[in-house]
Amino acid sequence: MPKRPSIPAIPGSEITPEHVWLNRRQLMAAAGGLAAGGIGTALAAPETGGAALSFEAAKASDQRGFHTAEDKTPYEDATSYCNFYEFGTDKSDPARHAHEMTVDPWRVEVSGEVANPGHLNLEDIMGFDLEERVYRFRCVEAWSMVVPWIGFPLSTLLARFEPTSKARYVAFRTLYRKEEMRGTRSFSSIIDWPYREGLRMDEAMHPLTLMSVGMYGKTLPNQNGAPLRLVVPWKYGFKSIKSIVSIELTERQPQTSWQELAPHEYGFYANVNPEVDHPRWSQKYERRLPSTVFNPNRRKTKLFNGYSDQVASLYTGMDLGKDY
Repeated sequence: MPKRPSIPAIPGSEITPEHVWLNRRQLMAAAGGLAAGGIGTALAAPETGGAALSFEAAKASDQRGFHTAEDKTPYEDATSYCNFYEFGTDKSDPARHAHEMTVDPWRVEVSGEVANPGHLNLEDIMGFDLEERVYRFRCVEAWSMVVPWIGFPLSTLLARFEPTSKARYVAFRTLYRKEEMRGTRSFSSIIDWPYREGLRMDEAMHPLTLMSVGMYGKTLPNQNGAPLRLVVPWKYGFKSIKSIVSIELTERQPQTSWQELAPHEYGFYANVNPEVDHPRWSQKYERRLPSTVFNPNRRKTKLFNGYSDQVASLYTGMDLGKDY
């Protein structure tokens, strides 16, 4: 189960080292060059982390919800305070151990209710036109961040494979490579690996739903879901599945990992809602990172994480207390 949040003290030496990205730099530079030629501005790579990406910057005046003017969470906090149970249950475990995961080469299978089933390799994924979205990110554990993601709409990916009229849901699956993911070898592991998540088709096709390949101007660190993760900003963070290797369009609602483990705590929709508490804690407030014991940076939770204007219509007529 998700654990109550704690603030770890993480030495800089434990952050995912830069050498894990070296075998990807040539590819990322090539992808960045393609994007720069069409839409974007190339950013210089910071001293740590992945290769720089080129992308279309989100505009502060954008009314579609693609940008929030709230202060961004510092890169060090966003990359060192993570849930990625394949590498351990402590917040610091992913940053310590995720470098053991091989992310190049990479292959994503797309199957199910599509006219043209097939797959995407890493170079295909990086070939989509990239843009930056600055989103609020809210964890079910009642902590939150503001993250500048880089990616492309999930709808763009799905359209390439031509969903059929029977496609009502999208099921996702995370990489499961036991020898590289020490958390899956733990005797205390309770998840039936691989990790699985899902969306309803209209949620998947919504303009806010993003497939992310980067953050903070550069490629995703392993602990944040490299090389491809989902970002659904109006839902709790466990819906934004990391390190995706499978996308299947289905007629029936897929079973997700946390829903399978504790359906009374983690529903299929997992929309951020201050009026629907977790059975073990309130969701009325959240703790925005960075925070400390003496400065918890506490604030009120917003319905749909502040994206009501964009997504509330998806749930017209639904009981949000029942369909949580």
